[in-house]
Amino acid sequence: MVSLRLPFAVLAVLVAALMTPSAVAQLRTDYYAKICPKLETIVRSSVKQSMAQSQISGPAVLRLFFHDCAVRGCDASILIVNSNGDDEWRNSDNQSLKPEGFQTIMNAKAAVDSDPQCKYNVSCADILALAAREAVYQSGGPNYPVELGRYDGRLSTRDSVVLPHSNFNLDQLNAYFSGLGFTQNEMIALSGGHTLGAADCPFFQYRIGTDTTMNSAFADDLRKTCNSNPTNGFAFLDYSPVGFDNAYFRLLQGGRGLLGSDQVLYSDPRSRNTVNAYAANQAAFFADFMNAMTKLGRVGVKTAATGGEIRRDCRFPN
Repeated sequence: MVSLRLPFAVLAVLVAALMTPSAVAQLRTDYYAKICPKLETIVRSSVKQSMAQSQISGPAVLRLFFHDCAVRGCDASILIVNSNGDDEWRNSDNQSLKPEGFQTIMNAKAAVDSDPQCKYNVSCADILALAAREAVYQSGGPNYPVELGRYDGRLSTRDSVVLPHSNFNLDQLNAYFSGLGFTQNEMIALSGGHTLGAADCPFFQYRIGTDTTMNSAFADDLRKTCNSNPTNGFAFLDYSPVGFDNAYFRLLQGGRGLLGSDQVLYSDPRSRNTVNAYAANQAAFFADFMNAMTKLGRVGVKTAATGGEIRRDCRFPN
């Protein structure tokens, strides 16, 4: 998560514009049943290989999906590389995205296009949505159905990137996510995706010794980590960084949330009950997370009629 540059009133208007009911209506789980019947099997196998090669791949793909959907909608614009350098992934707010996530999608795209029936018939946006599900499922999380039928966008610009910051308070988080159509409870469920992966020291170092909601022993450990490696230091978001579970919420209860925007979900009494509920009941968290991911996947869906296309190379418009 990174800094927010626009006033919330402006943000709400911009993000609300991403919600396109007519485009969402085209989404269905069997969209490729005749076009590319082996699609889910192909993507599952490819992502499994990528995750076996690098443990970073799963968390990186899940983060990539959010960073795509929250900006221009779920249109794989985050994957576009512009020759002039004006694209989303080169915005400073996206520098935390790991190359393993991008490579996992490129590998899956190549695997899909190696099937003659599927070649150039499946959007990069749908491959990204499926890969995000696989990142969750193959890490021990729920295996939820993915709605498909998105078209890819043609535009990607640095200035279009508007994302939440790691020091947001609850009001700021709610303001941002309500613009995407999420309730507070849905936002908290989606935040549970931070059970996977890590964060670099600059995203949390400011809290050490100053944030009274941080467990003191945890703060000492983080101080040692960042002081010993000030350039490339990082810490895991929970103690099972490659396992999808509800440990993230249990850590918040003990003051061991790494990011301020995570810990505030417990320290603010308005959201604490939801954290406690998920910490006590992993099945409830999984169910709500699945629903939140499905809802996220409906943001800003493109169609051919609205300027979408199926990109032959995920990095470039056709």
